[in-house]
Amino acid sequence: MKQILRALDQDAERWAMLVFYSFCCLVIVQEVVRRFVLNYSSAWGEEAARYAFIYLGWIGAAYAVRERAHIRFDIIIGRVGPRTKTALYIFAEVATILFALIALYWSTHTIRQLLQFGATTPVLRVNKLWFEAAVPIGFSLILLRSVQNILRDWRDLKAGRATYVGKAMFDE
Repeated sequence: MKQILRALDQDAERWAMLVFYSFCCLVIVQEVVRRFVLNYSSAWGEEAARYAFIYLGWIGAAYAVRERAHIRFDIIIGRVGPRTKTALYIFAEVATILFALIALYWSTHTIRQLLQFGATTPVLRVNKLWFEAAVPIGFSLILLRSVQNILRDWRDLKAGRATYVGKAMFDE
């Protein structure tokens, strides 16, 4: 069981991103072929690809938090000592947690309204709840990954190890 949880912790977001990205690509290619070769396009393709792309974005945001791959200003972090660097990373994670909690609160408000009124998507005729849930799911994953980062940073600080900084945008 522990191995399964570890594998999910390591790769769940990457696999989910692969599935959603592949789905988007397949649907878009199919729609292009249908439109320009067969002179026919489906109504559901564009809408399904759009909602898959939304999930892809939110899951990708959580993965970027985990890997510290978001855009950041490294000028200050590169000029301070290791303990200050760790403190800055922890501060940034706490700020991310606060923002995610606010966003999670408001996104669940939208979910509650959809549960109450039951709106459906225009073409797929599926409850919008399934697609709007991408936002609270994404922010929940961001919260989880931020807490994990803080715990990792704290352990690194106590052990005297260098803080995990992630990858810079243009690392070789």
